Amino acid sequence: MTQRVFITGANRGIGLEFVRQLLARGDRVFATARRPQQADALQHLVTTYPQQLSILKLDVADNDAIEAAYQAVQAETNALDLLINNAGIIGMSDDRSQQAFGNLNFEDTLYVLRVNAVGPLMIAQRFVELLKAGNSPRLVNITSQLGSLSRKTSGGRYHYDGSKAALNMFTRTLAFDLLPHGIVTIMIHPGWVQTDMGGDSANLTPQAAVKSMLHLFDNLTKDSAGRFYKWDGSEHAW
Repeated sequence: MTQRVFITGANRGIGLEFVRQLLARGDRVFATARRPQQADALQHLVTTYPQQLSILKLDVADNDAIEAAYQAVQAETNALDLLINNAGIIGMSDDRSQQAFGNLNFEDTLYVLRVNAVGPLMIAQRFVELLKAGNSPRLVNITSQLGSLSRKTSGGRYHYDGSKAALNMFTRTLAFDLLPHGIVTIMIHPGWVQTDMGGDSANLTPQAAVKSMLHLFDNLTKDSAGRFYKWDGSEHAW
């Protein structure tokens, strides 16, 4: 059965690979990026799949942008079967020292939390009616093993790790609110993937990670709601 899928942060890396694999299997995809006209890979895909792919502008930290994206999706479909909150940032810059104790400030810390944790929550809240109308609807938040409290064994990286831990709690809470509406909500660590964020030394290709995750998403049940998964379908320690 063809699925209707909404994906944030779809212009590169894992998000882009989700788009590629979903299109290849025949799904209808709404892919978002902050600057769609500069998303060359997405623009190429839309020429190949003009009936399946819509590219939308979205900054997940901007409420007006979330509303505009919702209106654009609603104009084309009355339901979503899968929503993947993939968009995220490491920090305000690639300089990891800015996330070290002694260098922290309100603005940078709160912005990373806004993008990585609050943004997905606001998107879930706005798009929930489309999910309610979907077939076996699922809401997936892409998190990180770095958001695991039990796995945290070093200092530093306050912004990113804290934002992913917050996302995990938001997702766990959402799962209880949305399950009565038939929506299964999970969070998943995609693995250490060879992307701009993961780096070339990562041990997992985007193709392998996404193939495995999509298999998991396709087989979620009500018992899956609120769980923290790894890319291979096993459960991650909290």
